This record gives sequence, structure tokens and C-alpha cells, in this order.
Amino acid sequence: MEIADDIQYDVIGFGALNLDKLYTVDSIACHDEESAILKEEYSPGGSAANTIIGLAKLNLTTSYIGKIANDKEGEILEYNLVKHNVYLNNLIYADEGVSGQALGFVDENGERALYIQTGVNEDIDLGEINLIELSRGKILHYTSLFAKSFKTQKELIKLLPDSLKLSFDPGLIYAKLGVDALKVILDRTDILLINENELFVLFEEYYRKRDNIAEDEDLSFRDLALKIRDDGIETVVVKRSSKGAYGINSDDDEVKVPIFEVEPVDTTAAGDSFNAGFLYSYVNGFGLEKSITIGNWVASRSVSGIGTSNFPDKKELDMFLQEYYGD
Repeated sequence: MEIADDIQYDVIGFGALNLDKLYTVDSIACHDEESAILKEEYSPGGSAANTIIGLAKLNLTTSYIGKIANDKEGEILEYNLVKHNVYLNNLIYADEGVSGQALGFVDENGERALYIQTGVNEDIDLGEINLIELSRGKILHYTSLFAKSFKTQKELIKLLPDSLKLSFDPGLIYAKLGVDALKVILDRTDILLINENELFVLFEEYYRKRDNIAEDEDLSFRDLALKIRDDGIETVVVKRSSKGAYGINSDDDEVKVPIFEVEPVDTTAAGDSFNAGFLYSYVNGFGLEKSITIGNWVASRSVSGIGTSNFPDKKELDMFLQEYYGD
């Protein structure tokens, strides 16, 4: 789906668009060393983009705020959105520069080296965003950006309609910036989707200082989630990898949900796919436990394949719901 007028969007993503180029090598080269490339694979990526692709495969109406250049990488990224029926009304086209790329090198032991070329991802201006399009959305899903684009995300917060829910997955890049740097976004966030490591990186020092908590006094992930919820975020979900996921909301629902055991092939997009399952459920009015369960199931399907190739579609989800819930 390319361009359409008066569309009502279930979820609009706002984050980086990267072409992931994964090279399998015989060893990770260091200074003055050489290594042979054994295999190469290209896969469109970016955290919010992965989530939006997952939601589109589940038949939600989606769009994307991101920026691409007039290059081969941009063409691939644009085609990937079109292929998955993501509306392009909010896609921004740069007149110059290069599209975002992530170059990954992996050896036979699974050791990785990653290099990022942010390209035009870091040059999104507030004036390039169509505010009328945003007013047609139910949820806006934020993930990390760079440089001017991060500033634009914060400026945009003030212009969002009250009817638009904000979902936020900060990732490690934003988590390392700290609460003060993200305060404008966090104050507007309705749904926080964060993994356990990022939770501690972003919030532990902040709450210890604010609430005068001694360094030798334990703070659990639940303690932090409760504080975040009590500070005004409606729904807090902590993704805990093999330990499942935890959620709490303003209705005092509190749940811990185990993972679905599978043999993982690639965990790169696990968190993004969880977000897709959870936001799908949120849009459909499911309760917290069911939403996290569906998020875990979508993530289990994702890690069973490479990149986003194994994200389930609506028919597969319906079959799961019928088997698991009798829906």
C-alpha cells in the first residue's frame, strides 16, 4: 500500500530505517588482520520498523515515519514496507545523503562485530512530519533515533493529539541517555515496552537518587516497574528474555508470563516482535495477561527464523488463539 487519503491507522511507527547487512566470516578481524567473508545476507531492519512489519502481517493498518535516501538501500527499505502493506504516507524522502545501514560480522562461534551508518536517519526535521496523518492514528510507537531526529521526537510530543496513545521502546541507545534526557517522552508515554537490562540502565540510578535508596539496598525489576507506573505511565511491560515478561498497569493488573520454549535461530528481532504481538492485543482490547502471552508467542515464532522472516501472519495467530484460548 503506497499512498492513500483519510486512512485511519491502528499503529504508526517512528524510528530508524536500516538495511542490515550480515556477513558470516571465518573470524572477526582486528587491527591489521584479514578475514574471509563466507556468506552475506541483507535484511531490512530498525526496531520500530520491525514492529510495524509484524503488526502489518497481523492485518493491522499501519504507517511509518522514517527517512530514506535515493539509493539502493533506500529502495530496498521502501519496497519492504510496500510488500508488507505498510502505508507510505508518512515516509520521508531525502534529496541527498545515504540510507541507514547496519553492517554485522558474525563468526562460527557466534561472536559479533557491528558497525552502524546512521545516514539520513539522524536528519528528520519536525516540518517534514504530517501532523494531520498523526491525528488519524490510535497508537504512535517510538524507538531510538539520532542527532536532530531525537530532538524532533521530543518536539513532536507537544503536538500530539490527546487521542493518540504513545508506545515507547527506548532500547539501549536511549536508556544510556538517562531519565532527564528522555523526560519529555516519558511524561507522554502510555505504554512502556522495555527489556530488563535497559530498565535498570535507564531507571535504577534515577530512582535511587530521587527516593534516597542506598546502594546496598536491592531494587528489583518489579520495584522499578511499580515506580514507573506510579509516576504516570499507564502500562509498563518488562521483557525478561528466557524468564518471560512482566506487566503492570494503572488498573492494578499485575502479571508474570513465561515464554514459549523454542530452539532459537536468531534473537535479533525478538523484542520488536514481542512489541508487535502486544500492541496488536492492545488495539484489540485484550487484557494485560493475554496481551503479554500473545507478545511472547509472536516472539517465539520470530526467533525460530532469521530477522523478520518468521513473523507470524493473522491466520497463524488465529490458529494459536483457537488452540490456546478456544477463541
